[in-house]
Amino acid sequence: MTTLKMAAIVINARDLERVVAFWSAFLDVQERHRVPGFVWLERQPGASVSLAVQQVDDPTDGPNRLHLDFGTSDGAATARRIVELGGEELAQHEVHGFGWTVFADPEGNEFCIAQADPDEHV
Repeated sequence: MTTLKMAAIVINARDLERVVAFWSAFLDVQERHRVPGFVWLERQPGASVSLAVQQVDDPTDGPNRLHLDFGTSDGAATARRIVELGGEELAQHEVHGFGWTVFADPEGNEFCIAQADPDEHV
């Protein structure tokens, strides 16, 4: 029987270095591997997947086809850090008492942050 595990989530970027710097700093990880046009970041301790960034000539048209969800124990501090690194807060949502904030990285790739234990699935 074959075991299949997700290894990385890939983010498309026009400015590879800028997006790699943002995600590396935000997740506090280093580069694991690099080839022309692609950078794989180390996994965070305890994480089962890592992020990779792929350089593209043109951004994807239309709505984001992929986004990342993160849990944090300190939403305010996490939001400040995202903005300091060049990200942007886009919207706040709440459904049935569960709240999250939508952010974008420097090139507009959206991701969500929920106030939760980062080890729990959000």
